[in-house]
Amino acid sequence: MSWQPSSSSSQLESAVLEHADAAYNLARWLVRSDQDAQDVVQDACVKALRSLETYRGGDFRAWFLTIVRNASFTWLRRNRPHQGAGGDDGPDPASLAAADSNVYDPAAIALRAADADLVRRAIDILPEVLREAIVLREMEGLSYKEIGRIAGVPIGTVMSRLARGRKQLQALLTADMNAEEGARDDLRR
Repeated sequence: MSWQPSSSSSQLESAVLEHADAAYNLARWLVRSDQDAQDVVQDACVKALRSLETYRGGDFRAWFLTIVRNASFTWLRRNRPHQGAGGDDGPDPASLAAADSNVYDPAAIALRAADADLVRRAIDILPEVLREAIVLREMEGLSYKEIGRIAGVPIGTVMSRLARGRKQLQALLTADMNAEEGARDDLRR
C-alpha cells in the first residue's frame, strides 16, 4: 500500500508504518545510534506530514526515505559536526543471530554472530555515501533508480558508489578474515 495525495491521513499513517523499518534501518546506519535513529525517524515522520503537498504520487517509499535521509544528515550536522566512527553499537550480534536461528545451536549462533558483527563493523567503516548506497541496495532492496532519487544523484553515480562500496567491503572483510586466520595459526603453534 502506498499513500496517494487524495488518501486519508489514516492511509498515510499506514503507508508510513509500512516503511518504518526501512526508515529506521537507513537512519541507524547513517547516524550510527539506535536512539538517535529513532529520533531522526520521528522527525522525518513529522516532516513528511508537513510536506505532503510536495508528494505527487508514485513511489512513496522513495519519497519518505529521501526525507529520512535528509533528516539524518541534518541531525548529523547539528549534533556531530565532526563525526567520527562510533555511536551506539546497536543490538548485540549474538542476540540477532539467536533470534534468526530456528534451532538452538550455541556454536552455530556464535559463528553467525561473529560473521554478522564483522560485516556490521565493515559497513560502519565505509565512507557515508558508500555506506548509504550499500544499505539502500543490499539491505533495503531498492533499485538503482530509487537510490538515485533518494540520494539526489544519477544512476551512474549510484552504480559507481555501489561498486566502490562492495569493493571496499570485500577488502575489509578479506583483511579481517586473514587477520583472524593468522591469529588462529599463532595459537596453534
